[in-house]
Amino acid sequence: MDYLIIQQVIADQRIMVSRRYRGTERLIDSDKHLRSEQISVISGIRRSGKSTLLLQMADKLPDFHFITFDDERLINFQISDFNSLLTELNKHHHSKTILMDEVQNIDGWERFVRRLHDEQYKVFISGSNSKLLSSELATHLTGRYIKTELFPFSFAEYLKFRRIDSSDKSSAGLGLISAAFDYYLMNGGFPEYLKSNDPEFLQRIYEDVIYRDLIVRFGIKNILGFKNLVQYLFTNFTKETNYNMLAGILGFSSTTSVRDYVSYLSDSYMVFELYRYDYSLKKQYQSNKKIYVIDNGLRNAVSFRTGQDSGRLLENLVFIELRRRGIECWFYKTKNNLEVDFLWFGSEPELIQVCYDLSDQVTLKREIRALQTAMTELSVRSSLILSYNERREIADSMGVIRIIPITEWLTDK
Repeated sequence: MDYLIIQQVIADQRIMVSRRYRGTERLIDSDKHLRSEQISVISGIRRSGKSTLLLQMADKLPDFHFITFDDERLINFQISDFNSLLTELNKHHHSKTILMDEVQNIDGWERFVRRLHDEQYKVFISGSNSKLLSSELATHLTGRYIKTELFPFSFAEYLKFRRIDSSDKSSAGLGLISAAFDYYLMNGGFPEYLKSNDPEFLQRIYEDVIYRDLIVRFGIKNILGFKNLVQYLFTNFTKETNYNMLAGILGFSSTTSVRDYVSYLSDSYMVFELYRYDYSLKKQYQSNKKIYVIDNGLRNAVSFRTGQDSGRLLENLVFIELRRRGIECWFYKTKNNLEVDFLWFGSEPELIQVCYDLSDQVTLKREIRALQTAMTELSVRSSLILSYNERREIADSMGVIRIIPITEWLTDK
């Protein structure tokens, strides 16, 4: 690659870094990355704030180099150019800390990162594709890295962005938190969208991921079928489905294509598959799955909507928060086919049911019956229902079910 272009990119990006607004500080454990000598990996969907997070970390370091490969001038950059890049970076000042944003755009990047690590550099890298990063990290950087998945703002981060005190339990404070949640439930947490409130921003994220990250990268030929699948999944999120069902509804001749397309979407953090819990892994893989999407605002901006979908939006929000907290979970079906939304295993099994409105007694009894049955089958003594604004406790010989407002759970440190 032309050495003069590399010089120009470095100079321009150095100015950009000095001027760029650092945004709202994210509520993640940055210290584990700053203290560690391992390679630090930040992955997540486009525009979730990875570059900003890298700079927030960089500001806590004595010196650093920063380079983003999401720059059209580096489109011809190859692995052989990394050494020229390193030479040019160190020409102005020498630093043993390098932050590289969207590094997965360069084929062979992991070999250069490994060399830097072997030469005692502290390396931070980010990327928008979970499988690409994970497979290359596992192959070439095993045991040399720590990783954090970055999502759009959590509700706690959104309150921080809005300068609302989550610990204020006065009537006025609770009113602000409730109003903020109503907005967050519908509009999600993409930082730049929250600043601009421009729906076209969410459309652009969607188009960039679909076309640049997926259709082009994976050479998808059936573009219309792929787009129809994405639209269907976004519209019917939180519902049970399977590859055969999707192939039949959308007219695919092969379930293999559907499986591959859903895998691509998962790799790019657009959608997530939730498996039904079973002691048999084979049955888990063969059973129906539920689909969740990365962000409620993005979903509402691009899907076909027939109503407010408040209950499904709330369930989706809870799933993403569980992922954000690093919790691997499943949905659970009792022996008499009652469903509990989320199950995971800590010191003991944990059960969560999500229900926006519990004012209807039929709905309340259904949710309680499902939890009580699951608690008996799994030998659990307590469980949780997350609702919009209700609080109560239901106790009997089977155990205790706590009902709490969703905002309390989301801001629980």
